[in-house]
Amino acid sequence: MASVLVPLAPGCEELEAVTVIDLLRRGGIEVVSAGLDDGPVTASRGVVLLPDIALDDALKRDYDMVVLPGGGPGAERLDRDPRIEALLKAMSAAGRYTAAICAAPKVFARIGLLDGRRATSFPGFVDRMNLPSVTYLDDAVVQDGHVITSRGPGTAMDFALHLVELLAGPAKRLEVEAGLVRPSH
Repeated sequence: MASVLVPLAPGCEELEAVTVIDLLRRGGIEVVSAGLDDGPVTASRGVVLLPDIALDDALKRDYDMVVLPGGGPGAERLDRDPRIEALLKAMSAAGRYTAAICAAPKVFARIGLLDGRRATSFPGFVDRMNLPSVTYLDDAVVQDGHVITSRGPGTAMDFALHLVELLAGPAKRLEVEAGLVRPSH
């Protein structure tokens, strides 16, 4: 079974965090939500999230993927946390998946994970960082190698379903999506 770490920082975008955690678990993927500190995390709209574990404890094991939820204040906290930087660099060096949505791709950009890649983010984050080696796209979800980025709360479901497909296969994605009763386009 694939395993995914979702770090939760105060001020994270709850719609993105909960959608990713929920849909990956529906796909039979082990998800560990980890607070940067012990205790509950208050998200950007005041929703209180209860992480499974504290980040220090979560970092004692390996994961197939790490997913960073966005939200401006939450992404800022992730960006300033040296544990997150070390984790992302280790995941990248090991050829494992790193994924970020909304404001969180800026964490990837700052540490060089987007260099020479295609990526997206919430408008005004990665696209305004003046990164000539990054090809910025407006797509809902962009995958370039083992790096996956997405735009924001409105793309959270597409992002999470893409991650389910990567880790559990297209049939599992279709099964999860069918259970959501999403309208066909």
